[in-house]
Amino acid sequence: MNFKNWKASLFCLTLAGLLVSPALIFADQPQGRKEISLYGGKSGPVLFPHHTHQKVVKDCQVCHVNFAQKEGALDSAKKSGDLKKKQMMNKTCLKCHRALKKAGEKSGPTSCKKCHIK
Repeated sequence: MNFKNWKASLFCLTLAGLLVSPALIFADQPQGRKEISLYGGKSGPVLFPHHTHQKVVKDCQVCHVNFAQKEGALDSAKKSGDLKKKQMMNKTCLKCHRALKKAGEKSGPTSCKKCHIK
């Protein structure tokens, strides 16, 4: 390899490192809003501690497999019919909270009144 090609290769590798480094540094940082107020029907809204769930669950796709990772996506998926009214709560939230509780670990609420605020 001649000097000119070596310099170009070094420049490209340095540039790639500068572009990728921030993504690696911030990959474990919570994304989105810290807490999200979700529509909870007649029972009242649900204050969802988003960052807490990110730290505990770690894999965003556990929840976001059914809706996009953007603001308002959960409500949009319900309105379009892609998600049923209580699908996330029954099949994802409560399932996880109950499994953690059964295992003797710290878990989220497992009753309606603990999440819904009147």
